[in-house]
Amino acid sequence: MSEQPILVTGATGKTGRRVVRRLRAQGLPVRAAARGGEHAFDWADPGTWDAALRGVRAAYIVQVDGTKLVRPFVERAARHGVRRVVLASGRGIDLPGYANDRDGVLEGLLDSEAAVRESGLEWTITRPGWFAQNFSEGFFADAVRAGELRLPAGDGAASFVDAEDIAAVVAAALTGDGHAGQVYELSGPEAVTLTEAAATISEATGRKLRYVPISPREYVAELVQQGWPAADAAAFADVIEPLRNGTDAYVSDGVPRALGRPARTFAAFAKATAAEGGWPA
Repeated sequence: MSEQPILVTGATGKTGRRVVRRLRAQGLPVRAAARGGEHAFDWADPGTWDAALRGVRAAYIVQVDGTKLVRPFVERAARHGVRRVVLASGRGIDLPGYANDRDGVLEGLLDSEAAVRESGLEWTITRPGWFAQNFSEGFFADAVRAGELRLPAGDGAASFVDAEDIAAVVAAALTGDGHAGQVYELSGPEAVTLTEAAATISEATGRKLRYVPISPREYVAELVQQGWPAADAAAFADVIEPLRNGTDAYVSDGVPRALGRPARTFAAFAKATAAEGGWPA
C-alpha cells in the first residue's frame, strides 16, 4: 500500500503544490497532476482521468468552479480502487446570502460535496475561506506590488487562512486516521480588515501598502478600463462581497480540530512570506 501513489490534482496551484511538497517531505509517492504539471491532467478532458487514477490509493480533488465534474471523476476513482478522497470545497456554501453567485459556483460545489459523501469511499471535505496568499501570489498581488489596494470591501474583515495550514490539513486527511467523514471549515484565528492587512504587509515588507475602499461600481469600471470583460468584472466584484459584508469574518475551528494546533495568524503569514522572499517585488 505504501508504494501506491497519492494523486494531487491542481498540483501547480496554491494548495496543490504545498500538499505535494508536504507529502514528498514525508517520503510518500505523489502523482502531481495538472494541465502543465508533472503528470498531464485536464478536468475538461476525461481521457486524462484514467492515467491519473490508475494505481492510486488516495486523491486530493481540487475542482473547477462552476462545473459538475467531480461526480463522474469520483465514480471513476472508485472503479480504479481509490479508497480515500479529500475534496477542496468552499467556506460559507451552506450559509444563505453568503455571496452573490451569478456564475453558478455554489451549485457545482454542493454537487461535488454530495458526490463524495455518496461515493462509498473514505472522504474528507475541506472548506477554506479567503487565502492569505491572495495578497502575495493571487488576486491582490499586483495591487500589493503597486502599493495601493483598491477594493469594494468597505471596512469589512475576513479571517484569512494561510494556504500552508490548508495543505497541512489536506496532507493529514490523505494520510492519517480520524479524518474520514469530517468537514473542515478552514480559517485563520482572527478577523482582519483590509486596512489592518495592508498595515501588516507594510510592516513585514518595509514597503508602504495603502488600502483604498471604493464602490462596487467604481471597481467594475476600473477593471473594465484595465481590459476585463464587463461580465467578468461584475462577477469578480461579487467575489469581494463577503469581505464588504463581513460574512467571511467568522472564525472556523477546522485547522485546530484537524491538526491539534492553532491556525497561523495573518501577521505570521506576512513575516514568513517576507523571510522567504515571497512578496511581489
